[in-house]
Amino acid sequence: MMRLLLVLAFLAVPVLEILVFVQVGQAIGVWLAIALLAAGSLLGSLVVRREGRKAWRKLQDAMQSGRMPEPGAPGGAMTVAGGVLLAVPGFLTDVVGLLFLLPFTRPLMRGLGARFLARRIENLAQRTPGPGLGSPFGGMGSPFDAMRDQHPGSGPVIHGEVIRDEPGRPAGRDSSRDLTGR
Repeated sequence: MMRLLLVLAFLAVPVLEILVFVQVGQAIGVWLAIALLAAGSLLGSLVVRREGRKAWRKLQDAMQSGRMPEPGAPGGAMTVAGGVLLAVPGFLTDVVGLLFLLPFTRPLMRGLGARFLARRIENLAQRTPGPGLGSPFGGMGSPFDAMRDQHPGSGPVIHGEVIRDEPGRPAGRDSSRDLTGR
């Protein structure tokens, strides 16, 4: 269901952006509409660059000091997402990008995002058998399941050499046997 919505969004958003651009162009003039789109793209790229540098510096500082990065990542991620939406040409994406960036609309967007993620995690937990996150292959299982079922007890063959470190014997290679003990 989510994939279908994403496909529809990818098809509908450009069409809606064109319709809105035509309406705005008729209302204020084509050249002014193009100038507004260019200004929005420039502003978005500046926001992404600034926030990206800030996040990169914070990550480097945390890594150099041996600590985990600060938990303020969702705010930085929202700012970067808003900047990306502003950088994409279109008035609708600019409006959504501004909702991510403006201080008085940011808590609303953060709450919507948190609810969306909570629902997605809850749906994943209900569909997944067992206590963990389950197979990354979804309900299909692992591609190696069929091989394991055809040859029970067999596993991958790992070639190598045995190095024994026993008291009384000099350390070194014991090449007279392979890994199976033969």
